Amino acid sequence: MTNSKVQCPRCHSKDLYKYGKDPHGNQKYQCKECKRQFAPKTLKTTKTRERKYPSCPKCGKATFLHHDYEYYSNLRCCDKKCNHSFIIPKPTSIADPSYTNLKGKTSFKGMRYPVHTILLTLYLYYLNQSSTREISKLLDCMFNIQVSHVTIAAWSKKFAPIFQSRANELKPTNLSESDEWHTDETVVKINGQKHYLWAILDSETRFVLSFHLSPYRDSRQAFTLFNDAKKNFEQPNAIVSDRYHAYNAATKAIFTKAEHIKVQSFKDDISNNIIESFFGTFKSWAKRRRGFNSFASANQLITMFMFFYNYIRPHSGLNDLTPAQVAGIKYTDQQRKTWLLTA
Repeated sequence: MTNSKVQCPRCHSKDLYKYGKDPHGNQKYQCKECKRQFAPKTLKTTKTRERKYPSCPKCGKATFLHHDYEYYSNLRCCDKKCNHSFIIPKPTSIADPSYTNLKGKTSFKGMRYPVHTILLTLYLYYLNQSSTREISKLLDCMFNIQVSHVTIAAWSKKFAPIFQSRANELKPTNLSESDEWHTDETVVKINGQKHYLWAILDSETRFVLSFHLSPYRDSRQAFTLFNDAKKNFEQPNAIVSDRYHAYNAATKAIFTKAEHIKVQSFKDDISNNIIESFFGTFKSWAKRRRGFNSFASANQLITMFMFFYNYIRPHSGLNDLTPAQVAGIKYTDQQRKTWLLTA
């Protein structure tokens, strides 16, 4: 006869018989139904061992490290019947995007010209795609303001930290429920050398969620882009990209709950035309610049262009609203024309 209070921890049966002592000297029992051997007193004092790796999300069993990469680890379930493989990212190892490393002025204090003159110059430079010499002539003819084209070229870059900090304050917060985010990369020539502009935008609002300028075209840049977008806007229902292999691991590791849609051809129901159209707008503006002289200046100019695209430039496809306004950020038309400095 066994103690009626003792039951099998596996099948909870009370049909047991004594089975000697365990190494700790405690009474052992064996279940007659499932053959489980256990010592009740030892079970109470023994602490459950923490698993080195996360449990399998499919069956809940232990996992082992299958492959270890720089930005993520590939784990596999120990159960051969399950054999589920999944990816765990390493956010601390992923580099920050290029726009976080900007140099320039953080305020308009100490400027020789008034702020409204500077803003008018930037508006003409980014909206009308006017050259610096054309803007200089216009200011002289229309407003009798003498500004050198060299000074205007410096203005177009040196205020990038101001507007990037403004963009950080006005980020939309309701983009995590979006159906699709589109991502792609395009070539940017800097001093004759190929660089790549990586970007990801929301399909409903056309808001550019993140961008990254890099001389490389590999999965590391995709990890940087996706990690920054998720950190600020969580994740959507689906990620749409082309068939380039660099997006595969980054999508699985960063956007774990999102479906990865790879556009096969132009005949597919879901295409990547939204971000291709955005890159067409960017290329049309960059063509007037006749290339970039250095990585630092290209990074500053592109950062200014992204702020202009998200917050200042009205889009005909969005009922003459900006992507930020469609995303839920409220500001007046006067604030938009003054580049949100009076907000």
